[in-house]
Amino acid sequence: MPRLFTGLEIPPEVAHRLALFRGGLPGARWIEPTDYHVTLRFLGEVDGTIAAELDAGLAQARLRAPLTLTLDGLASFGGDRPRAVIASVALTPDLADLQEEHERIARRAGAAPERRRFTPHVTLARLNREAGPEAVARWLAEAGVFPPIPFTATRAAVFSARASRGGGPYLVEAAYPFGPGDEAWDAAD
Repeated sequence: MPRLFTGLEIPPEVAHRLALFRGGLPGARWIEPTDYHVTLRFLGEVDGTIAAELDAGLAQARLRAPLTLTLDGLASFGGDRPRAVIASVALTPDLADLQEEHERIARRAGAAPERRRFTPHVTLARLNREAGPEAVARWLAEAGVFPPIPFTATRAAVFSARASRGGGPYLVEAAYPFGPGDEAWDAAD
């Protein structure tokens, strides 16, 4: 069974800018820049029926304009036991609406409801115990000023994740373009 999630791709030029923050944090497993994304709905391991229903639902989703997103800072998840460093994404009404739509489609496809609150972000590194809260705080302070990085998402995608430790590599299984006149395409095209 594939491990699936829906999300937004990060353009290569934005991924390059984020990659400049890699390094300098003991205990970090840095995500490859080609695997950077904003998760909208994590599904985990699903059977073919749920995957097909998800695809059908996303293909029939209402047409929406390309979405402007802004990466607005660096942070960590996990508090006293940090587990990831991230670039945060400003939550806009359009992004919240898109995520809510993906949640509804995933539920209709047969996925269990998502219990975590949506916190849009790009994971830069996963952390092990060596990356304690003091080390993470120091890394965040040394990273310096994070100027906002705007970009435009032109499509949503279903990603598959290879069974691995720490995430990635991720493969776009299907994409659903935003904007009038676009048609969904498969990554194989």
